[in-house]
Amino acid sequence: MAKQLEKKEYVFGPVPSRRLGRSLGIDLVPSKTCTYDCLYCQVGRTTQKTTERKNWASVDEIIAELKNKLSSKPDFITLSGSGEPTLNSGCGLLIEKIKQITDVPVAVITNGSLLFMPQVREDLKRADVVMPTLVAGDEETFKKINRPSSEITFDKMLGGLIDFRKEFTGKYWLEVFIVAGLNDSDEQIDKIAKCIEKIRPDKVQINTVTRPPAENVNAISRQRLEQIAKRIYKDAEVIADFKSDEKGGDFNIKSNDIVEMLKRRPCSADDITAGLKISILETLKHIEALIKSGKIEAVKQNGKIYYKVG
Repeated sequence: MAKQLEKKEYVFGPVPSRRLGRSLGIDLVPSKTCTYDCLYCQVGRTTQKTTERKNWASVDEIIAELKNKLSSKPDFITLSGSGEPTLNSGCGLLIEKIKQITDVPVAVITNGSLLFMPQVREDLKRADVVMPTLVAGDEETFKKINRPSSEITFDKMLGGLIDFRKEFTGKYWLEVFIVAGLNDSDEQIDKIAKCIEKIRPDKVQINTVTRPPAENVNAISRQRLEQIAKRIYKDAEVIADFKSDEKGGDFNIKSNDIVEMLKRRPCSADDITAGLKISILETLKHIEALIKSGKIEAVKQNGKIYYKVG
């Protein structure tokens, strides 16, 4: 029998994604169960660091919940959430069953740490898009930023990213995450560039700290991001903030939908509005009520207000 997640919904959103549009997320592991404890993580410090894969959740229950959310018409169904999704040993079966009920493409947002495991690579082959992250070009920087489980070395992680490209026929988009003062030097960027040449992803997308991070780390400027994009890989792109001109729709939004979004990542009022396709006035009404009830709180990051579960 599957070990169940602690009293929370599996499916959340849709949330606005800079890379995937409106993404209906599936959270496959308990909150902050991960192979890393990244300095920049937007959902806080890792509380259970592990490389052990488990059947954390019932695939049938997830599918039943997903069916009720498909009316929100997402652009993607995304395995992501508040921990590392590939730690769930049922993720391959879940992708297979999702494809039996909908034509909405499936993406997996992963830190890429377990791709050295043949079974993980086999599980993710069923996805339409796989989006791992790379932050370093050497062991020292890798350990400093990602703070990985002791079983994961830089070479093992990099080898997994390379091997998966050889086996995967879907879209392979690599996020390179840059943190000021840690991996933004020309020397480190050139090391990362050599790794990317070996990985051969379809896209390279450059990102930095935009939401409140786990530790006191900082973003780099847009200008420096553009310089890095030109230096690191041909046609690499800087991921811009998600913007939407949606006026809102008739999706039945409840305050709990917002809380479930914010459990996985801090969001601005615009993020919530775009993700759930509601008006900004409706969003602000729910935010005010949730703050008054103590369920969420406001935090400021890079001059912008985000909301998160307190």
